[in-house]
Amino acid sequence: MRLNSFDEWSPLKEIVVGSAENYVSHERELSFELFFHDNIAGDNRSEWYYPRLTSRLGDPTAGGTRIPVKQRYVAELNEDLQGLVDTLTSLGVTVHRPTDVTPETAEVRTPAWSASVVPPLNLRDNTLIAGDEIIETSPMIRSRYFETQLLKPVFQEYFRRGARWSTMPRPLMTDASFDLSYARSSKAGGPMEPIEDPQSSPYDVGYEMLFDAAQCLRLGRDIVANIATENHALGVDWLERHLEGRFRIHRVHRLSDSHIDSMVLALRPGTLLCRSQAVVDLLPEPLRKWDVIVPPAPETYNFPAYADDDLILTSPFIDLNVLSVSPDTVLVNEASPELMRELERHGFTVVPVRHRHRRLFGGGFHCFTLDTVREGGPEDYLD
Repeated sequence: MRLNSFDEWSPLKEIVVGSAENYVSHERELSFELFFHDNIAGDNRSEWYYPRLTSRLGDPTAGGTRIPVKQRYVAELNEDLQGLVDTLTSLGVTVHRPTDVTPETAEVRTPAWSASVVPPLNLRDNTLIAGDEIIETSPMIRSRYFETQLLKPVFQEYFRRGARWSTMPRPLMTDASFDLSYARSSKAGGPMEPIEDPQSSPYDVGYEMLFDAAQCLRLGRDIVANIATENHALGVDWLERHLEGRFRIHRVHRLSDSHIDSMVLALRPGTLLCRSQAVVDLLPEPLRKWDVIVPPAPETYNFPAYADDDLILTSPFIDLNVLSVSPDTVLVNEASPELMRELERHGFTVVPVRHRHRRLFGGGFHCFTLDTVREGGPEDYLD
């Protein structure tokens, strides 16, 4: 089929599901710390630390501190991903997969820095599907700099069938590229070292556009985009100019530190799933008129117990990261009964799917997938 995806809920026909093959480590360096700041900063276990940027002085290509990922978690994650694929297939959805990272592809290196490579797992982050166009967004984490290269076979086939295909400018991603104001103003404190010592580089150009597709909520001809830093604002500037005349961009400010798909999702025209009423109050005025589902707070027993050396990357609200396969059918983590009951109470058919280690790998079903073909078009849902 031809690429066509304008919203988050219309009947789903084709999708890409991510891969965690050969996931071996997290790279603790500036971009990683900033991206996961809100969640890492709230973890008061004494062994977490901010790897000093001064450790890179004299070696501009040196990375941060690599934290191994336990392979039993990776194996179980891949089992759960296959379960997601099987569920989607059983619902009549055509599933595509990215190219796996090979074991020898351990590092990405640019003239300014190096970092370990992350597999193409959270596909939603670095690609925005805007109708009939693939937009590779400007990465926010160094280890994911070339992640969309692993989606090239899928993108190439959609291009052959007529899709547009664009790429936001690739950032240099030196320390000077990042606006640190959000992290500084959120008062991390505790055992985390303050982010106050970015190092200079001969490649510095000042703030650059650093913007993820998961900062967007797609609503037909409208896109809501979250901005928490100058990096995000530059990315939205580019998006507005690029999509001018085809889509309307609505800016919201500091709805979260970056991604919004565990804060708010549109389940169908007129219905939002939101973390809290406070989220609704920050949305564009037309969306505040929609019905809002605010599920009960997740229970701690919904999540596996982890050892002190396991790095928690998401908040307990990660299970709000659901995937709609139609306006009345939603895939939900089977370990989230409170959310399932609330959605059923509002008339949705809930399809439970297993996903055990969502807090360790930074994503839920919406993050792990990139819907490429849905039946909907550029309708106007906000007038």
